[in-house]
Amino acid sequence: MDEKYAVRGVFEKKGRAVFISHLDLFRTMQRAMKRSGIPVWYSQGFNPRIYLNFPLALSLGVEGCAEIMDFEITERQPFDEMLGALNNVLPDGLRFLSMAEPIGTNKDIALAEYEFDFSADNLSGEDIAAGFEKMMLLEKIEVEKHSKKKGTVLVDIKPHIKVILSECLGGNFRATVVLPAGMELNINSNVFNDAFLKYSGINNLKISTKRTKIMKNNGEIFA
Repeated sequence: MDEKYAVRGVFEKKGRAVFISHLDLFRTMQRAMKRSGIPVWYSQGFNPRIYLNFPLALSLGVEGCAEIMDFEITERQPFDEMLGALNNVLPDGLRFLSMAEPIGTNKDIALAEYEFDFSADNLSGEDIAAGFEKMMLLEKIEVEKHSKKKGTVLVDIKPHIKVILSECLGGNFRATVVLPAGMELNINSNVFNDAFLKYSGINNLKISTKRTKIMKNNGEIFA
């Protein structure tokens, strides 16, 4: 078996790239790897493919500031050279920020921090903030979650929401929130947004979402 070396890249997904689905992101990164000239490792068998792993998929339409991609190479390369080679062939909105040897595994991921910007026609940031406070004062915040074993079930996400910051910015309201993102419990941004739409009482809410951090259980940055 050929020798291989693991690499972990941290990249951002912004602008028009937020509308690239996870499957298309996988394909885009594979094409970029081929064009970059990086000696990337391919899987074995009749249909060899470039090995890529995204430990925490990002929902469609959500901006990512520090997304993770693991891959393997067959020859050691300077990380800064690989960084430049990939960025030179990636489309607008996708850009690698750093590369290094991986520390830890996917199982270490437990939390994700999101920045939500809410706005609504004919409502001020203070009006939306009142809707947010109304939701957070509830004893339970129940949302529907889908499970392969149990089907659709109601889950109370209130105990798992940690609000880091909430502020009014002109006509907008911004909330920075930490949500579970581990293997046992994962509440993605869409679930949180659905809850706000359900409990805030605001029908014409517009939401812009950004994932700012991927973290371990102790709050340390994963990569």
